[in-house]
Amino acid sequence: MSGMHTPGRELPLPIVLAGARGHGRWHLRNIRRLQDKGLVRLAGICELNALTPDELAEVFEDFEDFGGRPPEQSADFGALLDSTGAAIAVICTPIPTHTDLALIAAGRGVHLLLEKPPAPSYAEFRRLADGVAAAGVACQIGFQSLGSHALPAIREMIASGVLGTVTGIGGAGAWARDEAYYRRAAWAGKRRLNGVDVIDGALTNPLAHAVVTALALHGASRAEDVGTIETELLRANDIESDDTSCVRVTTPRGRVAVAATLCAERPGEPYVLVHGSGGRITFWYKLDRVLVQRSGHGPEEIEYGRADLLENLVAHLTGGDELLVTPESTGAFMKVVEAIRRAPDPVALPADAWETVPAENRRIVRGIDGLVAAAADSLALYSELGASWAAPNEVSTG
Repeated sequence: MSGMHTPGRELPLPIVLAGARGHGRWHLRNIRRLQDKGLVRLAGICELNALTPDELAEVFEDFEDFGGRPPEQSADFGALLDSTGAAIAVICTPIPTHTDLALIAAGRGVHLLLEKPPAPSYAEFRRLADGVAAAGVACQIGFQSLGSHALPAIREMIASGVLGTVTGIGGAGAWARDEAYYRRAAWAGKRRLNGVDVIDGALTNPLAHAVVTALALHGASRAEDVGTIETELLRANDIESDDTSCVRVTTPRGRVAVAATLCAERPGEPYVLVHGSGGRITFWYKLDRVLVQRSGHGPEEIEYGRADLLENLVAHLTGGDELLVTPESTGAFMKVVEAIRRAPDPVALPADAWETVPAENRRIVRGIDGLVAAAADSLALYSELGASWAAPNEVSTG
């Protein structure tokens, strides 16, 4: 796909944002940044309840860039795309709505930046990916970590033998989320809502980047790269979904194991760990920071830049730059989502395994920080690390 998809289009490209509250605020600010660079123009906002002037003013101090008028707002996504002549739609709505909204845009020839996770099941993902491909529009999936310049640099290090033979990839995310996090929306912390898949768990949403980045560094990003998937899903909070979980993916190239919790005792930066026979590379993917440790050399720390995914989409449409995160490149991640969807419901941790931190209104799992790190370090699951509360793992075949 190249710039020929937007014949006669000149910068700035008109954009419609669907879902402008919550994480959508980040997209509003980013669109403002790119608008200031002359690349895009916020033409419309799709929300069930329109943003107030005060909410808009938090990001856009005035409306001079809109000819003195604020962007058009509507709850009807298709009508808004038509009336604004949008070239790009940014979709940051609840997970179960992604596929239908993306296909509404694709049917109108509108290109897409779709927030992660792209869909709550593999069947919905296929409907999305196949529909977008058939429509011939560009679709970028919003895994920001895959825009990091650290990824090609680490791949080059691996290829040049810096680590010797790669023996596996680990991932660790020890985060904290308070009780309010699970009340932020009707679908928060749910596996299903009104009979529809949501799958809003630790590994599939907040720490999805750890999974997708580990798979990408393993060179196993497509659905066909995945063999078996083992899951252990648990919860300390009073929710349907998992808040403390781990997954191990076996591929023809080896193993990828990622452990995550939203109940950390001391929350830290999530990271991916490349294990080699002659060293290791730690990648703190939110910081674009890399630590290289190898035999016979002192440790080396490097900071990288990052490509913005919306900016990359604009460059793809206008100059033919390669898209960084196509739907197909998230196929392996979606196989993990599907394994988690099909696994038994998460097991409630026993009352003596967790405690409440009243000052922070959140629950912590005792000893979980060490277990998350040990899982990334050894590619083991919680049950294999001796966690008394860990359920036997559930194995599914990709």
